[in-house]
Amino acid sequence: MYLSRCVSAIVARVGRALPLAAVLVLVGCAGYSGSGLQPGVATLADVLALMGSPALAWRDADGSEQLAFPRGPAGTQTFMVFIAPDGRLRARKGVLDTEHFARIEAGRSNQDAVLRLIGPPVAHWTAYFPARNELVWEWRFCDSWNQVARFAVLFDATTGIVRTTQQHQELAGFDGVAPFCGH
Repeated sequence: MYLSRCVSAIVARVGRALPLAAVLVLVGCAGYSGSGLQPGVATLADVLALMGSPALAWRDADGSEQLAFPRGPAGTQTFMVFIAPDGRLRARKGVLDTEHFARIEAGRSNQDAVLRLIGPPVAHWTAYFPARNELVWEWRFCDSWNQVARFAVLFDATTGIVRTTQQHQELAGFDGVAPFCGH
């Protein structure tokens, strides 16, 4: 599914005149999301060769691993890759969506839990507001209307506990309207 959207975007951008360029971009799209990786078949080495180095990684007590591959700030997705204790791919998931955002609980979730759930925020969008003693992390994503939006988590800067979350459209498109995501 992702690959077909990527092909459509390539054809729209490059047209039929540059098939070699389209193939090169297509190879980049496959690596970008890891969509060609098959659970149970692909190894950790395959994941790293295709997707690059993760921004964050966690190792669980059972030997399994979780790797975060954020594709922002220009991209609108973070992919979490789960590696089984035997070193094979268990799953690959896009996590910047309302399903994952809904798991962040005000008053209960902390910074570590948020990182593990949806990956690192865009670093240059992180802000601290001293008057409120509040730290804000922000991600760019595609909302349910297929428009570019921002999701923010507001933390108590002392405790690191989530105070609240919010989302809004990214009003950066033509005439201040949120642009469509293109898929």
